[in-house]
Amino acid sequence: MTTAVPAQARPAGVAGDHADTQAVLDSYQAIAGPGAAVHAGNRAGSWDLYSGTADTGARRPIGSDDQFRIASQTKTFTAVVVLQLVDEGRVELDAPIERYLPGVVAGNGYDGTTISVRQILQHTSGITNAFGTPRANPDGTYDLREVIRAALTNPPQFAPGTGWGYSNINFLVAGLLIEQITGIPAGDAITTRIIGPLGLTRTAYPHAGDRRLDAPYLPGYVGGRAGPFFLWINATFSVELTKYATAGAMASTEQNLATFEQALADGRLVSPAMLTQMRTTVPMPGFPAVMSYGLGLFRLDLSCGGQAWGHFGDLTTGHSSGTFATDDGRHAALVTNAYVAGGKPKAAQVLDSALCGTPVG
Repeated sequence: MTTAVPAQARPAGVAGDHADTQAVLDSYQAIAGPGAAVHAGNRAGSWDLYSGTADTGARRPIGSDDQFRIASQTKTFTAVVVLQLVDEGRVELDAPIERYLPGVVAGNGYDGTTISVRQILQHTSGITNAFGTPRANPDGTYDLREVIRAALTNPPQFAPGTGWGYSNINFLVAGLLIEQITGIPAGDAITTRIIGPLGLTRTAYPHAGDRRLDAPYLPGYVGGRAGPFFLWINATFSVELTKYATAGAMASTEQNLATFEQALADGRLVSPAMLTQMRTTVPMPGFPAVMSYGLGLFRLDLSCGGQAWGHFGDLTTGHSSGTFATDDGRHAALVTNAYVAGGKPKAAQVLDSALCGTPVG
């Protein structure tokens, strides 16, 4: 169906005087999905803005409690669990992955004895970002080891430690590491170590074959522009999530993600030493200069000074998002109901405006 969706931007909740952020959000929504929304604030409270609509079939604002696929924001949850295991003395950050997963990262130019856990979390391992063709189970789901095996039939991006290259496969390996060390599924480890303790009741790591989102949820769309019109195709439940697993399968809300990122910034999830390691960043070729990458964590340099820490996520379920927090208690979460390839520069502008437009409180 071809649907014209004018912006008709309207503030929701405690909008205050955030006209600057509303304007940037409207500009982002013009290249994004049918709708976009930002949830931001400080320790004293939060405010919400939206543009467009959450649903092409029934105009309504995107709510900050709408559940959606957080895609690569999952990587920060995965990294936190790995770093908790480092804190517990069960994993060494600079040990070779071969020590924990013998024979998994091997062959076709890969040598697990030369790739460290740190490099995997930092995307400096050189491991491919191509999935290959994994063999599905009879029910259409995928085993983590099989997805990794199929991916590693593709050659490395570069020799370990000699470059930076984003790779979902890195975080599938990190998920397998969690399972090897804890003896439980990685999703269960994320749930018991992060989701439960933080009370993130609208956040979930899906069980195999479960593509549901809990109401209220944000439909996701894919499509293309044709002048002032857009052909939107609902893709909300189109992805088998076990393929993305610990790299991108989770669901959450803007509110829950802001709580998670603020808890991480506040030092509630890992030790000060591990948070320092997590925030030791390297340049990201091809990304805006205001961004750099740590261990499952983006650094975003703010126009008003200082930094925010978080992650972006894009998935072909039709969801693109990003959530960041600062050490002084400010947070901002952004979501649009479309898969927006290459939209991070504009998304970063929205987040920067929201964070810089929120007083410390």
